[in-house]
Amino acid sequence: MLLAVLGQGVGKIIAALVTVQWAYYARTWRSSALVERQKEYVEAAKVLALSQARIVFPPPAPQLPATLIVVATVQVAHAILLESTLSFLGLGLPITEPSLGLLISNGFQYLLSGKYWISFYPGLALFLSILAINLVADSCATS
Repeated sequence: MLLAVLGQGVGKIIAALVTVQWAYYARTWRSSALVERQKEYVEAAKVLALSQARIVFPPPAPQLPATLIVVATVQVAHAILLESTLSFLGLGLPITEPSLGLLISNGFQYLLSGKYWISFYPGLALFLSILAINLVADSCATS
């Protein structure tokens, strides 16, 4: 709906995706920070009478960056899928810009005539790129 108001274009798609997806990062950061707040090193810093800024900023919670890396990796795959879907529907990039969603959309009309490969190979490329990004996110989560 936001892109219907903003119009087409790379910058507008990026602005719309950031507007929609920023809250996910904020919720993840907040929930991780609340968990870290209950850890023993924070309690020890409070006993030592350190200031709030001294407790929070020097080591900015050891597990927070790892969590956000995993979230960011998954969100990149999600953003690629959203852009492709919007371009397939005609709300994403203009027809002069390269996009897997536009390639799939262009070949969609030929599916029933037996020329499935026009949509199949861009769809396969989209699938494999999303799979590769999710595998990277999974490897970041397990390490």
